[in-house]
Amino acid sequence: MASRKASLPTTQLTSKTFLAKLFVFIQLLYLVLSEVIQAFSVPENAARMEEARESACNDMGKMLQLVLPVATQIQQEVIKAYGFNNEGEGVLKFARLVKMYETQDPEIAAMSIKLKSLLLPHLSTPPIGGAITAS
Repeated sequence: MASRKASLPTTQLTSKTFLAKLFVFIQLLYLVLSEVIQAFSVPENAARMEEARESACNDMGKMLQLVLPVATQIQQEVIKAYGFNNEGEGVLKFARLVKMYETQDPEIAAMSIKLKSLLLPHLSTPPIGGAITAS
C-alpha cells in the first residue's frame, strides 16, 4: 500500500506537467499563428501576394502555381524561428498542428480561418437555384 500512495503524487504531477506543457504549447501556437497572419500585412509581403493574385487572374491552377509558393515563403520566414523546417515540409507540419488544435480551441480556429482567407481566393457562390444549362 505504501508504494501506491507514493506513486500517486507522481502520477498527478505528471498529469499537471502534461497540462502545463500543453498550455504552453497552445500559447506558442497562438503566437506563431498571429505572427504568420501579421506577416501577410507587412507591405512588401502584401505587395508580393497582390502581384501573384493579379498574375493568377482567379484561375485556380495559376493560383496554385503563383500564389501558393509566395504564401509558403511568407509563412516559412516566420515559422523557421520556431524550429520548423525552412522548406515546404515545415509549412505542412505547421498546418497539420493548426488543424489538429483548431477543433479544440476556438481562438486557434478563428485564427486558422483568418489565415485561410489570406491564402485562398475569394470565390463567389452561384445563386441559389441557378442551374447550369447545357449549350
